[in-house]
Amino acid sequence: MYISLTGLKPKGFLSYIRFWILAIPSFGQAQKTKGNLYSAVKKINGYQCTISAWESRDHMLQFMRSGAHLKAMKAFHSIATGRTYGYESDTIPSWDEAFAILEEKGKNY
Repeated sequence: MYISLTGLKPKGFLSYIRFWILAIPSFGQAQKTKGNLYSAVKKINGYQCTISAWESRDHMLQFMRSGAHLKAMKAFHSIATGRTYGYESDTIPSWDEAFAILEEKGKNY
């Protein structure tokens, strides 16, 4: 399966509100998208983090490039900073593992 990790930090109060206006529909889209095996969200060290597991990288890319998630990605640079990382795995990481992987291997935005 393909694991996608995200840790985003809104840039300020107004960005925080806009972030959630975009994030909630995007998370709902992920949960309903074909190929999604698992989706979870948690705040860690000031970052809004997600873990999602997909049947394949192609399923994740189809989700990423469509609907509410595409809209959120287009607004991302104006409202947040953070990291993302994706990889193949046989297991879904714990939150501690996921955040450590983001810190070590995540691409900064």
